[in-house]
Amino acid sequence: MDYRLFGRTGLRVSRAFLGAMTFGDQGGVGAPPAECRAMVDAYAEAGGNVIDTAINYRGGASEEIVGDILAGRRDRFVVSTKYTVSRDAGDPNGGGSHRKNLRLSLETSLRRLRTDYIDIYWVHIWDARTPVEETMRALDDAVSAGKVLYLGISDTPAWVVARSNTLAEWKNWTPFAGLQVPYSLVQRDIERELLPMATALGMTVAAWSPLAGGLLSGKFTRPGSIPAGTRVAPESIGERDRAVAQAVHEVADDLGVSPAQVAIAWTMTRSEVVCPILGARRVDQLADNLRALDVTLPPEAIQRLEAASDFKLGFPADFIAETEQWVLGAAAAASAARPLRSAAAR
Repeated sequence: MDYRLFGRTGLRVSRAFLGAMTFGDQGGVGAPPAECRAMVDAYAEAGGNVIDTAINYRGGASEEIVGDILAGRRDRFVVSTKYTVSRDAGDPNGGGSHRKNLRLSLETSLRRLRTDYIDIYWVHIWDARTPVEETMRALDDAVSAGKVLYLGISDTPAWVVARSNTLAEWKNWTPFAGLQVPYSLVQRDIERELLPMATALGMTVAAWSPLAGGLLSGKFTRPGSIPAGTRVAPESIGERDRAVAQAVHEVADDLGVSPAQVAIAWTMTRSEVVCPILGARRVDQLADNLRALDVTLPPEAIQRLEAASDFKLGFPADFIAETEQWVLGAAAAASAARPLRSAAAR
């Protein structure tokens, strides 16, 4: 397993994170504790060290299972969890990114995870009703108290993240070192603003749902019936998404690997800062996903995949690229400047 520094910190994180959203078998759609332990063991044996969960995953069972599994070896892992989602829907202060919910959520997560510190604590979803000043100061207090080591933010507009980190810089507070967002051949929106921002600010990007909810795993393009428990309803798949899934399957056949490996490997071709989050319900699924780290996609395969995804950056990125010669004149042709679409791939 290859390792990266987490943002502009000295924390070393494995190139792929283990997602624990499936940890817990309530309703028969998640993974039972024994299977979760087997996945953590397989992940650790492969060199992985980041386990990502959240206070609300599986109604709290995910954090409890992670805590049980890591008993006696917790310090060898980078434990990552999140807050913001409501702990109690009947409590007006039970959710959000404000100081009260942060404190109560953090204490709950520490207890469930059976630890006295969280390695990476994420704001789960932007709470537009809480001033970013309050959130950043409260998070910095948690770091100063030693209960949190590093900070991240998930599912938040680029301008909010940039403003938050600028504020932290001015106030000498702890900035966000990581950004957690959805990223796959089906959903490439982060290439417009979020990925260039993260690259410029030196943030690690933890990419969730690299298989687009299972759409790119191969189950929708291989012969035979679709397995029960699939999150994506076949009738909801549009023509464009089917074309992407088919292209992934064809490239996988050409390379002699699985479609899931191709889809995951692609997320790491755009930028060195991207670390895919691997979520699975069975250890064999995780083992297959981990092999994506050994897959090198040739340029023609990348072009084929991206052509199928038919993604456009749109305004202002495309407009800026198209007007480069107008802005720079003769210097445009002589310089090494490239359009904004390449910034995330540097």
